Amino acid sequence: MTLEFEMTDLGLMSYYLGMEIQQKGNQIFVSQKGYAEKILKNFRMDNCQPTSTPISCGTKLSNFDGSAKIDPSLFRSLVGSLRYLTCTRPDILYGVGLISRYMETPTITHMKMAKRILRYVKGTPEYGLTYSPSTHFKLYGYSDSDWGGDVDDRKSTTGFIFFLGDTAFTWCSKKQPIVTLSTCEVEYVSAASSVCHAIWLRRLLKMIHIPQEEATPIYVDNKSAIALAKNPVFHDRSKHIDTRYHYIRECVEKKVVELTYIKTNDQIADIFTKPLKFEDFVRLRAWIGVTKRDQV
Repeated sequence: MTLEFEMTDLGLMSYYLGMEIQQKGNQIFVSQKGYAEKILKNFRMDNCQPTSTPISCGTKLSNFDGSAKIDPSLFRSLVGSLRYLTCTRPDILYGVGLISRYMETPTITHMKMAKRILRYVKGTPEYGLTYSPSTHFKLYGYSDSDWGGDVDDRKSTTGFIFFLGDTAFTWCSKKQPIVTLSTCEVEYVSAASSVCHAIWLRRLLKMIHIPQEEATPIYVDNKSAIALAKNPVFHDRSKHIDTRYHYIRECVEKKVVELTYIKTNDQIADIFTKPLKFEDFVRLRAWIGVTKRDQV
């Protein structure tokens, strides 16, 4: 049996699930200004003093900081609200991911860090992502990591971002599941995660008739990790690395992806792996496409 339904054209969507969409000329600006202001009001931070970055440079958090425990329900609610805000605000992704590690037994120190992110949001509620039309549909990404950034278990953070043409459309900041023994290994593990995501994206793009005929470039700022992915001679030195991470070699050999060296100063994914100085943060924030509403 076939059912038929009447449908109406609602026109250009301007608000959906807290996301506000503004079109000006051939550009589309997506933000969550109203939602951000609601979070600030709900947590009584709507009159707070703004700050210029979500996380101060050099910040380290721990489960054993000695400060008093706080209500985990309130903290989890705040973290969950900030998590949803990262849909259009990748500039706060690292900070939100960092405080998310302490939802089980949060302390006053962890809450202060969460409130600092709110203070940053207070000063930048009108920021969002700008999308422009393009005829260039080449997929490429950036992969980066810190090394032993978690002071409790010395696990590192993987960060990557992928662009289609000039537009960033998927990103990640996540603590690695293993403890790595060198900067080479930590970058290699991060690159492996990026490669797996690139393979999934390539398949998705093929389904919607945007096939990627050439190898997908992934920019990495560690030459040793690139050499490890390309040269099987390094195998004897990397037997301790889990076999699943060597999947990257197969993809490189088949020319599905291509690891390319990039200078650390040009590594866009750096914003997803560690707290940055103000100048570096602002520069990378612009590179990933986070801008003010009035700049559209």
